[in-house]
Amino acid sequence: MGGLSIGMALAVVGQSYLIVTIIQNLFLDNASFSSILPAVFILISMLLLRTIFQYMVKESGIKMAQTAKVSIREKLLRHFTSQPMTNAEKGQSGQKTSLFMDTVDEVDGYFSQYLPQVIQSAGIVLIVWFVIFMQNWTSGLIILVSAPFIPVFMMIIGVKTKDKSKEQLSQLAAFSGTFLDTLQGLPTVKLLGQSAEQRNKMDKDSTSFRDATMGVLKVAFTNSLALEFIAMLSIGLIALEIAIRMIIFQNLSFFTGFFVLLLAPELFSQLKQLGAAFHSGRASMGAASRVEDVLEEETSPVAWGEKRLKGRNAPKLQLEQASFRYEAGNFQLKPTSIQIAPYEQVAIIGKTGSGKSTLLHLLAGFLPVKEGAFLMDGIPQRNIKKADWFERIGYLSQQPYLFSGTVRENILLGSLEEQNDKAIQKVAEHAGIWEWITALPDGLDTVIGEGGRGLSGGEKQRIAMARTLLKKPQILFFDEPTTGLDIQTEHMLQKSLDAIKNQTTMITVAHRLHTIRNADKIFLLDQGKIAGEGTHEELYQNNKIYQQMINTQQGGR
Repeated sequence: MGGLSIGMALAVVGQSYLIVTIIQNLFLDNASFSSILPAVFILISMLLLRTIFQYMVKESGIKMAQTAKVSIREKLLRHFTSQPMTNAEKGQSGQKTSLFMDTVDEVDGYFSQYLPQVIQSAGIVLIVWFVIFMQNWTSGLIILVSAPFIPVFMMIIGVKTKDKSKEQLSQLAAFSGTFLDTLQGLPTVKLLGQSAEQRNKMDKDSTSFRDATMGVLKVAFTNSLALEFIAMLSIGLIALEIAIRMIIFQNLSFFTGFFVLLLAPELFSQLKQLGAAFHSGRASMGAASRVEDVLEEETSPVAWGEKRLKGRNAPKLQLEQASFRYEAGNFQLKPTSIQIAPYEQVAIIGKTGSGKSTLLHLLAGFLPVKEGAFLMDGIPQRNIKKADWFERIGYLSQQPYLFSGTVRENILLGSLEEQNDKAIQKVAEHAGIWEWITALPDGLDTVIGEGGRGLSGGEKQRIAMARTLLKKPQILFFDEPTTGLDIQTEHMLQKSLDAIKNQTTMITVAHRLHTIRNADKIFLLDQGKIAGEGTHEELYQNNKIYQQMINTQQGGR
């Protein structure tokens, strides 16, 4: 890019030289038009070269910006996907979306405008100033005194621009978060009669964003006014100096004076363009600073190594005095030691807040063990390759997420092998959803809204179940998947699980205790610790807490 800048500078000097030569030959030396035709063609070539060089500089900047934005988005994606669930669930979806889209797009200006303009202006300004100084040292001296005011002023304004831009993007992220939250929870807002309050909140956020945007524009307009004033004053002083020398002292030729007058505006034009680009660059740096703030947030990621689990059988899971404490709040899963053999059907039960989901997420590798050890086939979790582990597991939560797309795409999501419609039909039948799919207008190609919008809870759960079954995981984790479903749907999902119970290890957090009577092993949690372990019969006979839970839900055995 530096070579292109020098080429542009030479083209600028060359075109100015040719313009002055043509005018002097035509009007002062009375040369014929035919004699200056070669100079005219060379001038056109210079103008064409300048345009080509300028285009190439901009194209290089655009490519740099594209590469930078892809790299930043990849870093953000790695940052968010490497977070444990405790961190990943924080914040608003709208704010994260704004960060990925609007904030990263703002970084574009630094690479596509500011950097190319710095390189371009540096080459042109230095070469043009040197030519002016060689032609008329007094004009060069005026430029040397006045031109530095432009970068000094840019630095003063630039400090404010970065802060204002960062504030603007923060306000935009806040507004995006509020807007998306309101849109997703619109039925709840209307039912609770909070429409006016939510509208006022959105109005407040949008007003804050407007004020921040006007602050950025105010700085930009101030910057433009100052740059125009300095450039105009400097060019006026040069023109005055040349006029005095040509008319009064008559010690400066027409060629030299006119040549300098053509070059000086080119020099200051580059400085003004640099000033405008500098404003964009500082705004982009504000965006980059916001991205850096997010990337520097502590995420307490789970450490994973490079060892792979051997074989394709379900691994044995062991917790040895393993514990976990959330950063916010006082809840702690106390030191726990359990063993889960391959293909065992395990249930985790307990009262609300007892630590059921925490233990499940610990076993699934979503949360890091703070103390103690988590072993998979005798290998510490930290030594196992993350991708290898997640290839082997499936997870079904209370509220599975469906993406905007077809039913087929949502069922295929996560499958590690090529699948045909016959395989999809088989898992859909196991999930009790194939008849529903065939009744849809476009069958498997029916489009689902974002988050499964328009589907019932049971329909979403069944699609998620089919998706889980298609993956054929060695270990299935269920976080109260039947909570909130009707008895018929619950029975259908339970039937689907029974069909595969000999093919996979199943670990289920259960709310309805009748669903886990036949489990090989039940872990009863109470206040963050294991309060009982055994089969249904063993716990009912020996554990008072379990007896109480059974009697409360079912009125006895």
